[in-house]
Amino acid sequence: MAELQTRRILDQPRLGRRGPGFDPSAFAGAAERIARFLGTGRYLAIQTVIVIVWIGLNLVSWQLQWDPYPFILLNLAFSTQAAYAAPLILLAQNRQDDRDRIALEEDRRRAERTKADTEYLARELAALRIAVGEVATRDYLRSEIDRLAATLDGERRPRRR
Repeated sequence: MAELQTRRILDQPRLGRRGPGFDPSAFAGAAERIARFLGTGRYLAIQTVIVIVWIGLNLVSWQLQWDPYPFILLNLAFSTQAAYAAPLILLAQNRQDDRDRIALEEDRRRAERTKADTEYLARELAALRIAVGEVATRDYLRSEIDRLAATLDGERRPRRR
């Protein structure tokens, strides 16, 4: 019996293999915030200032020259930044595509409901028009009353010969 229990447990996939404390949604949200910041003018201005200071210090100060002229360390920093920025931007784009797809499906469902409601109302309006066409209207009743009154008026008056 214990062997059967073990076999069932091994046949079922384990949930939560990612480890404790890892929330994919929170990570993706953080990645989106970083990707949004990487696309701002503020980020570009900060990066430009850092690069100018980096190059200026390495060209002018002979004692603080930690990255001489070809600026290999600066290139390594840019490469590392690009290696992390590209996947973060792609992750943010994928999440945006998912949101757009959900919004499009919701818009499609709403449009279908609106179309069905419009068709229903058009059928109801047509049915009302047909029903109103068969009902005596105020003008019709007035004309009939006037005609009857004229007929009765004519019968009450003595006829002249």
